[in-house]
Amino acid sequence: MAHLITDDCIACGTCIDECPVGAISEGDIYKIDPEICTDCGTCVDACPSEAITEA
Repeated sequence: MAHLITDDCIACGTCIDECPVGAISEGDIYKIDPEICTDCGTCVDACPSEAITEA
């Protein structure tokens, strides 16, 4: 199950740098591609605004 970025996202870019498979794309609120996400949880640990949850 892929992770989901909520409206709490501050678009800081921390999660993009941490994702080992490049599943996160930029925007006003970042998005995680569920087809690419391996559910490793690295982005959850890296997010300073705690905006990433399990989908």
